[in-house]
Amino acid sequence: MSKLLGILLVVAGLYFLGKDIMFSTYYSPYFWRSLPATGSVLCVTGGVVSLLCFPRETGNLGWILLGSGILLVFLSGGVFLQPTSLWNFMIAFATLVSGYKLLTGRSRF
Repeated sequence: MSKLLGILLVVAGLYFLGKDIMFSTYYSPYFWRSLPATGSVLCVTGGVVSLLCFPRETGNLGWILLGSGILLVFLSGGVFLQPTSLWNFMIAFATLVSGYKLLTGRSRF
């Protein structure tokens, strides 16, 4: 039962942290302006596939691809962070951490 509650708390924490992040795409008449956005999609997809399908063979490569994909998302200018209150951030972070601790079985409740 604690694992299910942990999963629910992790999902709720990710929702509350991610609801103020907006991703946008835009049309550009020049092909080189959309290269970071295209590269970020390809890197994140390749990283997720390599980590989920081939974790032993390409584990480090998957993390490198995920990191570079996240970096390219910010370089493309398609991420907008909306302001959030400290209270919302604290609640989101607390639910994320407590859900993770319940999920891994390291809680002392």
